[in-house]
Amino acid sequence: MIKAILIFNNHGKPRLSKFYQPYSEDTQQQIIRETFHLVSKRDENVCNFLEGGLLIGGSDNKLIYRHYATLYFVFCVDSSESELGILDLIQVFVETLDKCFENVCELDLIFHVDKVHNILAEMVMGGMVLETNMNEIVTQIDAQNKLEKSEQIVYTGLFCISQDFSQAGLAGAPARAVSAVKNMNLPEIPRNINIGDISIKVPNLPSFK
Repeated sequence: MIKAILIFNNHGKPRLSKFYQPYSEDTQQQIIRETFHLVSKRDENVCNFLEGGLLIGGSDNKLIYRHYATLYFVFCVDSSESELGILDLIQVFVETLDKCFENVCELDLIFHVDKVHNILAEMVMGGMVLETNMNEIVTQIDAQNKLEKSEQIVYTGLFCISQDFSQAGLAGAPARAVSAVKNMNLPEIPRNINIGDISIKVPNLPSFK
């Protein structure tokens, strides 16, 4: 089982931390500091796994890591996990980040932390590995991004409609609402829009042309 996934830079600044066991906030920060101390002092030519720190289970657990440029990717796992399997998983994680962010860098992890967590959630859930196929992971992330964009378009369009109601009154609202729906660029245009007690029927698009 995977106990925690940590990413920190060469100075020990955490860029991502995901714990799959309950730890207090103070203990989490201590684990990050201890893990950085254990990993950063190792030479580049030694193996990429070692016994876990005292705070995360000592000899019963292992730290498996890879060092990429300015970032350390560390998986804290128990003895049931394969060291080589986790090293491959880290590589898949990094390659997926690289694919999704087009040459990922440390700033991407800082400014797009939610997206990084979404990618990680496609791979690991509750400390168990779900998916190791990068193409499948990227497909799922792309589908999430399309859904989020569609939702943003809908919310923006409905906000414009509500603004038109408040500014133009009920007399001019239907025409403005239809215009707003046209500009929403939805894959399928809704035929009825209900706002409170008011229902607006949207005609077929050919009639707009």
